[in-house]
Order: sequence, then structure tokens, then C-alpha cells
Amino acid sequence: MGSCATGQCGSGQKSSSRDDDQSVLLENQLKRIRNKLVVMSGKGGVGKSSVAAYLALGLSRLGYKVGLMDVDLHGPSIPRMLGIHGMFDMDRDNNRLIPHRYNENLQVVSIDCLLEDRDSAVIWRGPVKDGVIRQFVAEVKWEDLDYLVVDSPPGTGDEPLSVAQTISGIRAVIVTTPQEVALADVRKSINFCRKLQMPIVGVVENMSGLICPHCDREIPLFGKDGGKKMAEHMNVPFLGSLPFDPGVVERGDTGLPLMEQSGSNHHFLQAVAKIVGAVVQSTPVKKTLQGDKSPTQQEKETLKDLKTFKAAIPVSGDVLTNHFGHCEKFSIVHVEEGSIVRKEWAVPPPHEPGVLPRWLGEMSVNLIIAGGMGGRAQDLFREQNIQVITGAPNLAPEELIHQYLSRSLVTGPNVCDH
Repeated sequence: MGSCATGQCGSGQKSSSRDDDQSVLLENQLKRIRNKLVVMSGKGGVGKSSVAAYLALGLSRLGYKVGLMDVDLHGPSIPRMLGIHGMFDMDRDNNRLIPHRYNENLQVVSIDCLLEDRDSAVIWRGPVKDGVIRQFVAEVKWEDLDYLVVDSPPGTGDEPLSVAQTISGIRAVIVTTPQEVALADVRKSINFCRKLQMPIVGVVENMSGLICPHCDREIPLFGKDGGKKMAEHMNVPFLGSLPFDPGVVERGDTGLPLMEQSGSNHHFLQAVAKIVGAVVQSTPVKKTLQGDKSPTQQEKETLKDLKTFKAAIPVSGDVLTNHFGHCEKFSIVHVEEGSIVRKEWAVPPPHEPGVLPRWLGEMSVNLIIAGGMGGRAQDLFREQNIQVITGAPNLAPEELIHQYLSRSLVTGPNVCDH
């Protein structure tokens, strides 16, 4: 990295030449990023960084290549939430930072990973912050990305302004909580975006209610639907609500997100999946993984008109699992005339080639909703007259069926194709 990352900025002809080189790097890097999202909030304490982290995680679990860039320079928290430790490595040949890799599809960059002492105070003025943000885009060895998710500090100060002016084509996801004190500041964030002509993907209402662990009922700790009503009033999309979940805080402190424990705290994870789906749906271009088999037009018409059927969904815990061939059980959902009439669990036979298609065919299954599936397996299911949908989000079986019936099911790439 250059001198700005250490808080020392050069001057004169050398600095001007370096700025020109960085501008070229910046432009070339941005061409390799399909979609750019900045997660903003009008005030602190609304869970903005948690939303950014789970949005990036959710997109990566759908098979998209994602970069998560933490530009909350005075209070970085993304590395701690994701359990990322240690300094960045350096690609000496190209003089670029190598981002931390959280999983196969998610890379992370934060100022926290440039500090030898995490408790050091970052005391920088606006120009230095702007330089670091430019470097985080131009001088980091990012892969080709489907999404870059930027976690910015609260308010409408230096960092959000630098992000908006540096990253062309970026769009905003704005986080609030239901109470009016947060909503007033969010309205300022919306007007900030409009003044800078930055498109708004939508508003997320965080901490919208506590799900009682005993009775499963929702308790509106901070009110209810304030974010939704504000979004309607300000004429911006509403992406959804996230319940208040103490597990998010606990897991954030330990660096192990809830998403890494399949089936746990499913209310929160289902809400995350809906928001991720809404973001994907707003994306102008969706990436298809090489080798992904899309249904034919005839199959699309068959699936669209199917109202009475039996569906099989591979699950782990209470939600869909991406590992179709090695799932612990299947949820078999019976649908008649567009309504769920019965649901049952079925434990699959030992995994061997060709066994699952015959087994589900003998059970008169018509439809499979899966996270991912190999091309050969899809062919075998077609031979059994079983239609397959891949790239589905990690939701409960009933929610997937309801979305399918309402034609609102948003699918991503075939995340387990092999």
C-alpha cells in the first residue's frame, strides 16, 4: 500500500504521478465488479455492520463472488464479527494487499487488519480517509466480484461521501430501527443519496422485534414497522425486517456468525435470506456459474403452472441445505390447488449414484427445490419426470413453497454444481 495507509501523504510531482497511476488502477478494478453496495445508517447503534456482514455472507452462500470492505475507519468491527485475525499479506510483485478470505466466495478488507494494535486510535482527517478508501479499491488484489459490499460509518460525513464519489455505480442499502429517533436520521441518509444521485436499493428495518424463545411470539421492543412506513413515505423500496436476536450479538463477539450453525435461530436467518433475495432481485445482471443447467422453456412453463404437486426439499435443522446428496433428511410437502395440505419428513437412503432419483420417484415427488445439484443428477431427475429448481435460499420448506406458489422465489447460482 502507499503512504496514505500509514497516515503520511506525499506532495508534488511524485504524488501527482502516483495519483494518476492509482486512478487507472481504480478504474480498471471497478470494471471487474458487477454490483457495488454501500450499507449506510443515519445514526450509530442500529446494527449497520451486522446487516453488512450478513448481507455479504448471504450473497456468498448463494454462490456469488463477494468482497466486503469495511471503511468504518474509526470503529471497524467486521473482522471481529467474522473471526478474522492478523495483518494482511502482501503481493510484493504487484504491490497489492491480499484480502482475508472468509470462505471460498467471500473476501474481506478492513483497516483493523492494518493495525498492529487493534486498540490503537485512528486519528485521520478527511483527505487521508479518502486516500485509504481509494486504496482499498484500487490497491487490493480483489477477484472478479459479483458484489462489493461496503460497510460505512454512521452519518453522512467523510467516508460515505468518499465512497459515493470514488466507487462509480454504487447503490445504497440503508439501515434503521423502528423508533422515530433513528428514522429521523435515516431520512437524512435518503436525502444524502438523492443529493449525490446515488440509487437506493432499499431500507432494512433492524431490531424490529424480539422473538420470545419460550412462546415463539414477537415482542416489539422498539416499536414495529416504523422503517416500512418511512420507506413508503419517502418513496424508496423496503427490503424487509430483521428481528432482534441476542444470538447475533453473542456470535458477533465470538466471531462465529449465526449462519454458520445450520438450523439455529431460523427466524433471523429466514429474514436475512428474504433481504438477500430482495437485493439479488434488484440486481440488473445476475451471474450464472459455468456448468449450471437452467430449465428449458417448456420446463419453466410446467413449473409456473404447477399448483398440485409433491415437493422434496433437502434440509438440515429446519432450513434448506445446499448439500443435496448428503442432507440429513427431506421435507416432503404436499400441495393441492395452490395450498399446503401436509408436510412430512423422510430420511434418504445411503448416497449412491441414481438412488435418490428412484427413491423420490417412487414417492411420487414432482418437484425438487434445492440449493445446488450436479448436472448429471438433474438429468436423472428429469428421467423420473421430476422438475428441479436450484439456487434456492436457505429458508424453511413452507416459506420456499409459499414463495414458489406466489412466483416470488428468487434463485441464485447453482451453489453445489459438480
